[in-house]
Amino acid sequence: MFRILGINPGSTSTKVAVYDDEKPNFIESIVHPREEIAACKDYLEEYPIRKKSVLEALKKHSIELNSLSAVVARGAPLKPLEGGTYRINASLVDDLKNQRLQSPHVSCLAGLIAHDIAESMGIPSFIADPVSTDEFHPLARISGLPEINRKSIWHALNCKAAGRKVAREEGKKYEEMNLIICHLGSGITVSAHRKGKAIDVNNANSEGPFSPERTGTLPAVELVELCYSGKYNFKEIIRKITRQAGLFAYLGTADAREIERRIKEEKDEKAALIYEAMAYQVAKEIGAMAAVLEGKVDFIVLTGALAHSDILTSWIKKRVAFIAPIKIYPGEDEMEALNLAALRVLRGEEQEKQY
Repeated sequence: MFRILGINPGSTSTKVAVYDDEKPNFIESIVHPREEIAACKDYLEEYPIRKKSVLEALKKHSIELNSLSAVVARGAPLKPLEGGTYRINASLVDDLKNQRLQSPHVSCLAGLIAHDIAESMGIPSFIADPVSTDEFHPLARISGLPEINRKSIWHALNCKAAGRKVAREEGKKYEEMNLIICHLGSGITVSAHRKGKAIDVNNANSEGPFSPERTGTLPAVELVELCYSGKYNFKEIIRKITRQAGLFAYLGTADAREIERRIKEEKDEKAALIYEAMAYQVAKEIGAMAAVLEGKVDFIVLTGALAHSDILTSWIKKRVAFIAPIKIYPGEDEMEALNLAALRVLRGEEQEKQY
């Protein structure tokens, strides 16, 4: 039996889980007081707070450190990497400590905590399918402007886990299938997977469909005009397009459940129009990825928190069902995905990669 500790920090919480092989021993989300986090000037200052919470969770559930086989952490927005499970080594730790990331994110602490705990016990530590997973076809990198290359920043962990789930259900390997996988959450990514590689995907922060909080792709000239309007500075415009856009900007809420309530109970026509527009844009992006795969698509997969919405998924299905059969896996289980990634390496089913 392999006992694996998983660590996944979010903005104000830290998810901690221990699995015995595939069976969860415990899964807990520890919420940190906002004032405690706010007192830290950057993510690295949060390290002792986050590590202490992990150790306290282990103690609470009577998990001895010497019973662990490995530790696995959420991957930060590191340099572009091929998908897979990476051993946390000195180079990776150095990049995390010095925040050599594509964008700042608290997930940089996950690898540092995992490495320190694992190092003290003489066991391996890993990250798996980080958001900077980059398997782009060369054609996918071309933006239309030489100064700008398209970047692969997406929900790789959840999407690849969903791809492997489809494969298991179909009695195949993920590496044998062509899939379009849509992560529907606060950010939305639609990815084209060809034989185990995500050869194209919209950047969750700046491309593709609009989402509960983000703009997705915008008309370029009009965006430039807005930037030079004098109404916003750089930080304000970035916040506007990544945190204050999408459903929130149109409807004053990013909560899909509230929007669905308005549609059903209040017959709110504006809410229905905007919500269906988001589904419409997701469907358009799925069509684009079908073209990337030259029409050879085994399944379309809808996953993420918004995949719980029957209204949203029905609108998407109506427009793309002609492309391929559709599977829906609501929610995302990052802790299970991290655990399974470490298990595959420990069992010799997958070769660990070096950073």
